[in-house]
Amino acid sequence: MSQSQIDTLDIKILQMLAENARKPYLEIARECGVSGAAIHQRIQKLTSLGIIKGSVSLIDPSSVGYDTCAYIGFFLKDPAQFKNVVEELKKIPEVVECHFTTGQYDMFIKLYAHNNDHLLHIIHEKLQHLGLSRTESLISFKEVFKRQIPIANDID
Repeated sequence: MSQSQIDTLDIKILQMLAENARKPYLEIARECGVSGAAIHQRIQKLTSLGIIKGSVSLIDPSSVGYDTCAYIGFFLKDPAQFKNVVEELKKIPEVVECHFTTGQYDMFIKLYAHNNDHLLHIIHEKLQHLGLSRTESLISFKEVFKRQIPIANDID
């Protein structure tokens, strides 16, 4: 995606939405000095360009019973099976992210489990049959912060 398709107004809109995805269009319009219809059109354009990929409500996992956050590196028996493994991972609701990576792992996932016993169950019952030669797990004690990527003011 080339930044030449977006201008300073688009950048300002993205900055506001990154801070608060639920900010009303009219409030954005007032702060930008344009009409609500213009903001609506800009957001539609940013969405159609794939710059905005929807909005989400962030739910605290522990508040709904998911107290264990784990990152798991996969070593695949057959790296040609990436696509099949990804499709199977999509069927496991506890898996919230999946990445192709460089380095020692073929893939890297993030998942949430109710507790360590549940994590072990997911690894043994839901992941091992995916054609993994082995896994390495890291458990996160606590997420210290999470934020959006910075939206630069300068568009070169």
